[in-house]
Amino acid sequence: MAFNVQTFKTRTLTSLVFVAVMLCGLLINHWTFFILFSIIHFGCWTEFEAIAKKIDPEYKAISFMHAYGVMLAGWGFMLWMTNYAYTIGSLQLSEIGWYLMLLTIITLPVIEILLSRNFNLKPLLISIGGLLYISFSCGCMIDLRSEGMIFGSFFGLDMGLVLPLVLITALWINDTMAYLVGSAVGKTPLTSISPRKTWEGTIGGAVLAVVTVTAFGHIFLNADVLQLVIISTLICITGILGDLFESGLKRKAGIKDSGNILPGHGGFLDRFDSLLFATVFVWLYVKIFL
Repeated sequence: MAFNVQTFKTRTLTSLVFVAVMLCGLLINHWTFFILFSIIHFGCWTEFEAIAKKIDPEYKAISFMHAYGVMLAGWGFMLWMTNYAYTIGSLQLSEIGWYLMLLTIITLPVIEILLSRNFNLKPLLISIGGLLYISFSCGCMIDLRSEGMIFGSFFGLDMGLVLPLVLITALWINDTMAYLVGSAVGKTPLTSISPRKTWEGTIGGAVLAVVTVTAFGHIFLNADVLQLVIISTLICITGILGDLFESGLKRKAGIKDSGNILPGHGGFLDRFDSLLFATVFVWLYVKIFL
């Protein structure tokens, strides 16, 4: 494939803007963190519904209230997962989230039945799948951020940022190293779903990510080595599964990218597919074992 200068410039500029927005959202404070993942939530939902409509024609018939109500239900879950750490005066976002969830969970099925001439359970089940895939994951990320805030700071570092940063950093290192190792020595395809991925690249990227995250976490945060190894390994494995899951959805829909919000890089789901899976498993590990 010939090198395209314009494509390279587009991809580079998009990457710089993407990194700048991510860093601002992650690092300024917990409010920008919440805003960032709210944008990711609604962006992923918009693309998920578009993909679902391509895969299942019955999903095209969902009402306006269904399409946007389910997004609000998921956002309500994110608000609820702020765990009283986010307040505006005496108003707590978690309470708003609880009532928003309750309202949408009760009214959406009723509205769907009333507005649909021939009620079909399948579109509703697809939307429930979207809530688990996107909203639950984003809510888990908010929970990790808000729960960590109770530990205050360590040498000036907001402890609520530690696990989110470990998640994102491990996935970024894994993806980057998997690409470089795979390009250099990759020969064995990982799966037919994503033929460009190789076993050599996948294993090499995971090993380098685990080693790097563990070393930095132990040196700079004095974190337990075993826990760092377990968490970073879990991130790499589930991140790969998330990537393959989204690739499978795109294959069924017959599309290359989930969207075009990021020129040269695809859409929200293309960028955050690994994070959606990895966040849930890290959250479960933290809740069960830590």
